[in-house]
Amino acid sequence: MIPRRKFQNDGFESEISIDAGRVTLEGTLMLPKETGAAVLFAHGSGSSRHSRRNRYVAQVLHSSGIGTLLFDLLTREEESIDEYSGELRFNIPFLAGRLLAATRWLTERPDMADRRLGYFGASTGAAAALVAAAELQNAIGAVVSRGGRPDLAGEALGSVMAPTLLIVGGDDEPVIGMNREALARLRCEKKIVIVPGATHLFEEPGTLEEVARLATQWFTQHLTASAKRRAGVAAHR
Repeated sequence: MIPRRKFQNDGFESEISIDAGRVTLEGTLMLPKETGAAVLFAHGSGSSRHSRRNRYVAQVLHSSGIGTLLFDLLTREEESIDEYSGELRFNIPFLAGRLLAATRWLTERPDMADRRLGYFGASTGAAAALVAAAELQNAIGAVVSRGGRPDLAGEALGSVMAPTLLIVGGDDEPVIGMNREALARLRCEKKIVIVPGATHLFEEPGTLEEVARLATQWFTQHLTASAKRRAGVAAHR
């Protein structure tokens, strides 16, 4: 039995293991008691589920009643290999496959019934999130990219149906161009926000807080609010 730790909104936090075919991926699942949505995080290259930035964003989402799943895209052995070779961190189809495996695992849980799903991707994880969203179509209700490389999603960009928000630092000039390129190729509801004074990692005062605010607003609009609308329609049938 995996121990559960209670947290705000009368929910729980638990360390979980995800069966991803030949490997097992470790993660942290946090679900508020009453929520209609959960967001899976796809971290960037060289990072993990312990990413300080992603965990901060997750905490802000919890305060709005949105659940989160942060998990390692790579096993410890794979991380060791990638640390020296870098062969996995830019293998977008491989990373997207791991995200799809985590999504299947999450949707099979009884307590995930009727919850809307979203993706939050950082760096190369943003490309993996968009590829997975294109694969799952309407099963994913929203995508947010933080300092991401959505351009690496390639041809999958044209198949994404989930409303997509691209957040880029105002001083992250090369990545701004890459995000604008990806934005032009997206056919879904889309938006790009440039955070003034922020570099790639959003380390400047107040910039990560702005990312969390924007992401929470986007997920609330497209996941939580839409779930409440559907529940209201069902109740009046």
